[in-house]
Amino acid sequence: MSARILSIAALIAAFVGSPAQAAENVTLLKDLSSAISVLGQPCGPVVSAARQGENDHIATCKDGNRYRVFINPQGRVVAQKQ
Repeated sequence: MSARILSIAALIAAFVGSPAQAAENVTLLKDLSSAISVLGQPCGPVVSAARQGENDHIATCKDGNRYRVFINPQGRVVAQKQ
């Protein structure tokens, strides 16, 4: 019974994540919102992001727009509408 409780607790912890991880996600969403806005694209707040690679994310905006936000080989941030 004890092993079963521990495995359930581990599963819940994996889905919930840590507070530090949640704060990192909020910061990422704000950073993506800012980047898209500075690049002149319509978006509003970013509500979710999926990591594609290092410095490469698919951002979904509150207004429904989706952008791939990444750093190109020249070192510039790019927001490509998806």
